[in-house]
Amino acid sequence: MSDPISAFPVPDLATLPEDVRARIETVQQKSGFVPNIFLALAWRPEEFRAFMAYHDALMNKREGLSAAEREMIVVAISIANQCQYCVVAHGAILRVRAKDPAISELVAANWRKARLPARQRAMLDYATKVAATSHLVSAADRDAVLAAGFTQDELWDIGAIAAFFSMSNRLANAMDLQPNRDFQGIGR
Repeated sequence: MSDPISAFPVPDLATLPEDVRARIETVQQKSGFVPNIFLALAWRPEEFRAFMAYHDALMNKREGLSAAEREMIVVAISIANQCQYCVVAHGAILRVRAKDPAISELVAANWRKARLPARQRAMLDYATKVAATSHLVSAADRDAVLAAGFTQDELWDIGAIAAFFSMSNRLANAMDLQPNRDFQGIGR
Protein backbone atom coordinates (compact mmCIF):
# COMPACT_ATOMS: atom_id res chain seq x y z
CA MET A 1 0.00 0.00 0.00
CA SER A 2 1.56 3.34 -1.03
CA ASP A 3 -0.43 5.59 1.32
CA PRO A 4 -0.99 4.25 4.82
CA ILE A 5 -4.62 4.16 5.93
CA SER A 6 -3.75 4.23 9.63
CA ALA A 7 -0.88 4.96 11.98
CA PHE A 8 -1.15 1.34 13.13
CA PRO A 9 -0.49 -1.96 11.34
CA VAL A 10 -3.00 -3.19 8.79
CA PRO A 11 -3.12 -6.98 8.60
CA ASP A 12 -3.09 -9.05 5.45
CA LEU A 13 -6.60 -10.46 4.94
CA ALA A 14 -5.17 -13.96 4.53
CA THR A 15 -3.79 -13.88 8.09
CA LEU A 16 -7.09 -12.98 9.76
CA PRO A 17 -9.39 -15.35 11.66
CA GLU A 18 -12.01 -16.82 9.33
CA ASP A 19 -14.99 -14.93 10.82
CA VAL A 20 -13.23 -11.57 10.58
CA ARG A 21 -12.04 -12.24 7.03
CA ALA A 22 -15.53 -13.40 6.00
CA ARG A 23 -17.13 -10.23 7.39
CA ILE A 24 -14.66 -8.05 5.50
CA GLU A 25 -15.10 -10.01 2.27
CA THR A 26 -18.89 -9.72 2.54
CA VAL A 27 -18.62 -5.93 2.85
CA GLN A 28 -16.19 -5.85 -0.07
CA GLN A 29 -18.57 -7.85 -2.27
CA LYS A 30 -21.50 -5.59 -1.38
CA SER A 31 -19.74 -2.24 -1.72
CA GLY A 32 -16.98 -3.02 -4.21
CA PHE A 33 -14.22 -2.00 -1.81
CA VAL A 34 -13.10 -2.56 1.78
CA PRO A 35 -13.78 0.43 4.02
CA ASN A 36 -10.56 1.33 5.80
CA ILE A 37 -12.18 1.03 9.24
CA PHE A 38 -12.57 -2.72 8.70
CA LEU A 39 -8.91 -3.15 7.85
CA ALA A 40 -7.76 -0.93 10.71
CA LEU A 41 -9.89 -2.68 13.34
CA ALA A 42 -8.99 -6.15 12.03
CA TRP A 43 -5.52 -5.65 13.48
CA ARG A 44 -7.17 -6.53 16.82
CA PRO A 45 -9.71 -9.30 16.00
CA GLU A 46 -11.40 -9.44 19.42
CA GLU A 47 -11.96 -5.70 19.39
CA PHE A 48 -13.15 -5.90 15.76
CA ARG A 49 -15.79 -8.45 16.79
CA ALA A 50 -16.96 -6.40 19.80
CA PHE A 51 -17.07 -3.17 17.79
CA MET A 52 -19.04 -4.76 14.96
CA ALA A 53 -21.48 -6.47 17.33
CA TYR A 54 -22.43 -3.19 19.03
CA HIS A 55 -22.41 -1.31 15.71
CA ASP A 56 -24.83 -3.84 14.25
CA ALA A 57 -27.07 -3.81 17.34
CA LEU A 58 -27.46 -0.04 17.02
CA MET A 59 -27.43 0.52 13.27
CA ASN A 60 -29.21 -2.53 11.82
CA LYS A 61 -32.48 -2.23 13.75
CA ARG A 62 -35.60 -2.20 11.63
CA GLU A 63 -37.86 -0.61 14.25
CA GLY A 64 -37.78 2.89 15.68
CA LEU A 65 -35.44 5.38 14.06
CA SER A 66 -35.12 5.16 10.31
CA ALA A 67 -31.84 4.05 8.78
CA ALA A 68 -31.36 7.61 7.48
CA GLU A 69 -31.95 9.10 10.95
CA ARG A 70 -29.36 6.74 12.43
CA GLU A 71 -26.79 7.83 9.84
CA MET A 72 -27.74 11.49 10.30
CA ILE A 73 -26.86 11.17 13.98
CA VAL A 74 -23.48 9.68 13.08
CA VAL A 75 -22.67 12.49 10.64
CA ALA A 76 -23.74 15.24 13.05
CA ILE A 77 -21.76 13.95 16.00
CA SER A 78 -18.78 13.04 13.82
CA ILE A 79 -18.49 16.63 12.63
CA ALA A 80 -18.81 17.79 16.25
CA ASN A 81 -15.94 15.42 17.12
CA GLN A 82 -13.98 16.44 14.00
CA CYS A 83 -13.73 12.88 12.72
CA GLN A 84 -12.98 13.16 9.02
CA TYR A 85 -13.22 9.41 8.41
CA CYS A 86 -16.71 9.05 9.88
CA VAL A 87 -18.06 12.23 8.27
CA VAL A 88 -16.95 10.99 4.85
CA ALA A 89 -17.94 7.34 5.28
CA HIS A 90 -21.25 7.85 7.04
CA GLY A 91 -22.02 10.86 4.86
CA ALA A 92 -21.98 8.48 1.89
CA ILE A 93 -24.29 6.05 3.67
CA LEU A 94 -26.61 8.91 4.70
CA ARG A 95 -26.92 10.07 1.08
CA VAL A 96 -27.98 6.56 0.06
CA ARG A 97 -30.36 5.95 2.95
CA ALA A 98 -31.98 9.39 2.72
CA LYS A 99 -32.07 9.22 -1.09
CA ASP A 100 -30.68 12.77 -1.09
CA PRO A 101 -27.34 13.60 -2.74
CA ALA A 102 -26.85 16.80 -0.68
CA ILE A 103 -28.05 15.85 2.80
CA SER A 104 -24.70 14.75 4.24
CA GLU A 105 -22.98 18.03 3.36
CA LEU A 106 -25.86 20.05 4.79
CA VAL A 107 -25.80 18.10 8.05
CA ALA A 108 -22.01 18.18 8.28
CA ALA A 109 -21.66 21.87 7.43
CA ASN A 110 -24.23 22.96 10.00
CA TRP A 111 -27.25 20.80 10.72
CA ARG A 112 -28.78 23.68 12.72
CA LYS A 113 -29.18 25.65 9.48
CA ALA A 114 -30.18 22.72 7.29
CA ARG A 115 -33.88 22.55 6.45
CA LEU A 116 -34.68 19.57 8.61
CA PRO A 117 -38.00 18.72 10.23
CA ALA A 118 -38.38 19.78 13.88
CA ARG A 119 -38.29 16.11 14.88
CA GLN A 120 -34.82 15.60 13.37
CA ARG A 121 -33.57 18.88 14.85
CA ALA A 122 -34.56 17.68 18.32
CA MET A 123 -32.85 14.35 17.64
CA LEU A 124 -29.60 16.00 16.53
CA ASP A 125 -29.67 18.56 19.33
CA TYR A 126 -29.84 15.73 21.87
CA ALA A 127 -27.29 13.56 20.05
CA THR A 128 -24.72 16.33 19.80
CA LYS A 129 -25.18 17.18 23.46
CA VAL A 130 -24.59 13.54 24.37
CA ALA A 131 -21.48 13.54 22.16
CA ALA A 132 -20.00 16.83 23.35
CA THR A 133 -21.24 17.47 26.88
CA SER A 134 -22.95 14.34 28.14
CA HIS A 135 -22.40 15.44 31.73
CA LEU A 136 -24.90 18.26 31.09
CA VAL A 137 -27.70 16.08 29.68
CA SER A 138 -30.80 16.59 31.81
CA ALA A 139 -34.39 15.47 32.12
CA ALA A 140 -35.37 18.56 30.12
CA ASP A 141 -33.18 17.37 27.23
CA ARG A 142 -34.79 13.94 27.26
CA ASP A 143 -38.26 15.48 27.57
CA ALA A 144 -37.61 17.66 24.50
CA VAL A 145 -36.83 14.57 22.42
CA LEU A 146 -39.94 12.79 23.66
CA ALA A 147 -42.02 15.91 22.98
CA ALA A 148 -40.73 15.89 19.39
CA GLY A 149 -42.47 12.54 18.92
CA PHE A 150 -39.78 9.99 19.73
CA THR A 151 -40.44 6.98 21.93
CA GLN A 152 -38.41 6.05 25.00
CA ASP A 153 -36.67 3.31 22.97
CA GLU A 154 -35.80 5.81 20.23
CA LEU A 155 -34.47 8.23 22.86
CA TRP A 156 -32.20 5.45 24.11
CA ASP A 157 -31.03 4.70 20.56
CA ILE A 158 -30.23 8.35 19.86
CA GLY A 159 -28.07 8.52 22.98
CA ALA A 160 -26.46 5.12 22.39
CA ILE A 161 -25.61 5.92 18.75
CA ALA A 162 -24.14 9.28 19.77
CA ALA A 163 -22.08 7.68 22.54
CA PHE A 164 -20.87 4.71 20.47
CA PHE A 165 -19.85 6.83 17.51
CA SER A 166 -18.17 9.39 19.77
CA MET A 167 -15.96 6.51 20.90
CA SER A 168 -15.51 5.46 17.28
CA ASN A 169 -14.62 9.05 16.29
CA ARG A 170 -11.98 9.21 18.99
CA LEU A 171 -10.51 5.88 17.94
CA ALA A 172 -10.44 6.87 14.26
CA ASN A 173 -8.75 10.16 15.16
CA ALA A 174 -6.25 8.44 17.45
CA MET A 175 -5.21 6.04 14.68
CA ASP A 176 -5.22 8.75 11.97
CA LEU A 177 -7.68 6.68 9.94
CA GLN A 178 -7.94 7.91 6.36
CA PRO A 179 -11.24 7.78 4.45
CA ASN A 180 -11.51 5.71 1.28
CA ARG A 181 -11.83 7.82 -1.86
CA ASP A 182 -14.54 5.35 -2.92
CA PHE A 183 -16.98 7.00 -0.50
CA GLN A 184 -16.92 10.31 -2.38
CA GLY A 185 -19.11 9.20 -5.30
CA ILE A 186 -21.62 7.11 -3.34
CA GLY A 187 -25.18 8.42 -3.37
CA ARG A 188 -24.52 11.30 -5.75
